[in-house]
Amino acid sequence: MVRPRLGRPIDVKHLGRERVICAFEVEGFIVDPGPTTALETLLEGLGGEAPRGLLLTHIHLDHAGGTGVLVRRFPELPVYVHERGARHLVDPAKLLASAKRVYGDEMDSLWGEFAPVPEENIRPLAGGERFDGFRVEYTPGHAVHHVTYLHETTGDAYVGDVAGIRIQPHTHTYTPTPPPDIDLPVWLDSLERIRGLEPTALCMTHFGRFEDVDAQLEAIAADIERRREPVADQATFERQIVGETVEAVGVDDAPSYFQAAPPDQIWWGLRRYWEQQAQ
Repeated sequence: MVRPRLGRPIDVKHLGRERVICAFEVEGFIVDPGPTTALETLLEGLGGEAPRGLLLTHIHLDHAGGTGVLVRRFPELPVYVHERGARHLVDPAKLLASAKRVYGDEMDSLWGEFAPVPEENIRPLAGGERFDGFRVEYTPGHAVHHVTYLHETTGDAYVGDVAGIRIQPHTHTYTPTPPPDIDLPVWLDSLERIRGLEPTALCMTHFGRFEDVDAQLEAIAADIERRREPVADQATFERQIVGETVEAVGVDDAPSYFQAAPPDQIWWGLRRYWEQQAQ
């Protein structure tokens, strides 16, 4: 009996650093291609093969920033994305304005060009769809337009950011909470939806494929729970994340965590959430 081929991880080496952003090639589909600044590395990993389609878990720049440039290169390329994110791919002005407030003058050096995607390339999703061996599950909380793709043959779940930040080979996990639309209770519900899919492994953009599914879901749920309680001081909050991470993974690997989910952005997204809850 021939075993189904697992998705192939491609480290796009964001800004030259390993184990920050992982694209996955699955039977010709690319899950989360990453930003334009890393596209050449992705294309090298594909070995000159044109992708069959792009599966976007969500449209944040580290996951989907290179989408429009890839479509320009491969004009027939279909792009699967939640319907609430689709319009921002077609007209990214609002998305880019929001990102500019977070990244400021570093926008171009971090992410490169975010080109619009022609509407005819978009395949909008709501959750519940099945196509080409994939099942789509709507998994908001990190973003209102976040989806998970379950490959129904291998059982691998491509979870984007919803299962947290965990960099191979470590178990240390924390919650990526950038602004603007973090919702912690909704996020916990999404983890239960993923659990209900009974996946064989979690394929995480930051970073790798992990078969200890229950342990990972429990770890990210525990970290989400601890973030419900507001913290008044940003500096204290950031020192805690940095200290815990360095202690858990060491000074050499901690920068991959902080590049994938910078502690200041974790603070900003949570502060916005806490303020909304207080209102």
